Amino acid sequence: MSFFPNIQSIKYERPGSTNPYAFKFYNPEEKIGGKTMEDYLRFAVAYWHTFTEDLSDPFGTGTAERPWDKYEGMDLAKARVEAAFEFFEKLNVPFFCFHDVDIAPEGNSLRETNQNLDTIVAMIKDYMKDSKTKLLWNTANNFTNPRFLHGAASANNADVYANAAAKVKKGLEIGKELGGQNYVFWGGREGYETLLNTDMKLELDNLGRFYHMAVEYAKEIGFDGQFLIEPKPKEPTSHQYDFDVASGYAFLQHYDLQDYIKFNIEANHATLAGHTFEHELHYARAVNMLGSVDANQGHPLLGWDTDEFPTDLYSTTLAMYEIVKNGGLGKGGLNFDAKVRRGSFKPEDLFHAHIAGMDSFAVGLKVAQNLLDDQVLENVVQDRYDSYTEGIGLDIMEGKTDFHKLEEHALGLTEIHHKSGQLEKIKATINQYLLTAYAQNK
Repeated sequence: MSFFPNIQSIKYERPGSTNPYAFKFYNPEEKIGGKTMEDYLRFAVAYWHTFTEDLSDPFGTGTAERPWDKYEGMDLAKARVEAAFEFFEKLNVPFFCFHDVDIAPEGNSLRETNQNLDTIVAMIKDYMKDSKTKLLWNTANNFTNPRFLHGAASANNADVYANAAAKVKKGLEIGKELGGQNYVFWGGREGYETLLNTDMKLELDNLGRFYHMAVEYAKEIGFDGQFLIEPKPKEPTSHQYDFDVASGYAFLQHYDLQDYIKFNIEANHATLAGHTFEHELHYARAVNMLGSVDANQGHPLLGWDTDEFPTDLYSTTLAMYEIVKNGGLGKGGLNFDAKVRRGSFKPEDLFHAHIAGMDSFAVGLKVAQNLLDDQVLENVVQDRYDSYTEGIGLDIMEGKTDFHKLEEHALGLTEIHHKSGQLEKIKATINQYLLTAYAQNK
């Protein structure tokens, strides 16, 4: 049975194409910086937003029309697998991602839940034999079920902690069986509402212990995927322990986990943390902790995680600039943790959304590579900090000075000469590169 009978394989056409079922900028085989676009961008489809999302919101029930929703229970789970691999093939995407409850329904007990997972994982594994699409990462949903109302690995209840650990244990086994390249710790409820009833140190210590046990179990079973933490501010607790890359990195260092876990960075979560997407990517890259990316965007007028498909070319360019400077994403990729809008309820809208996102990052990759080839931003930064390349500045950089020498230097200054930051000129230059990239492809 075909779930998308009227849609053929999505191919690359040129920017002038009017075919809504074609890529205008994403050419998987085109080489950028010595790699094909497919190898560089490593796109992934998010199982939850694409195949389980019903487009409900706090003010209304779901609007999504999905041909597989006529089934229930395990029959629905099996139908979603069939739909997913048809979608992967027609979109020609190399990876997918999922939470455990996305692919199989929870049973009346953990044992029954695991049995459901075993059935669907076997089905997925069978489909993967004839598919190019591989598992980028999987994770355990330790936040939706009411048992996690006070957290999971940071819960005040030891039984909940044990349940969360059992679910991650199963997730690691699934990741190994399906050849997952990463495993994500998605701490949707790892935080607290108020300190009035919270032992923060106990919760943080337990969280650190939890991650160490996961690392040890991965070694025990021979799972060699990369571990990732996804910073998630404000959702849903007032104070998330995984607020942003900076706080997450401090946590990993404090608990001696920095050699085992990197970051999966989501654009919309960066916004919620009060940062730009490129800030979080840059910080992670600077400390060698950039692992993977959840590609989406938020709405500038709304203060929550809207998970929109990325179409902001300025944002994708600056994001890809950081990723290219990082040498790519290694085992990571660009996962579309994004959902169509509530009014885009038809099955074909899933294709339009992914095409838009893939084209947007393809443009970002090409422009970022052009900026780097011409050393545009590197030259700006180098010129701005050139006072550290000679004299007292070089002494500072080489650790050859102290407060006495710096005071002596400062007392001898008659004036300080500043350079303009030229931010408007820099942004105009980026705009020029964006428009030039389009003209060259036209």
